[in-house]
Amino acid sequence: MSNDPKTCLACGRGDEETPLLTLEYRGGAIRICPQHLPILIHDPARLVGKLAGAENLKPADHHD
Repeated sequence: MSNDPKTCLACGRGDEETPLLTLEYRGGAIRICPQHLPILIHDPARLVGKLAGAENLKPADHHD
């Protein structure tokens, strides 16, 4: 992916500033902080330009 491997793909903060979750995606690893994980789950279109293929990701279905 295009982001620094030790930074959140949404906000760019590093692992010295915030915990980072590592996810496998398209044969590589991406990192996202817990604050921005809901964006990936509920509104992935907001990551267009930061995450390749984000425009094709579907938001989670809610069954609340």
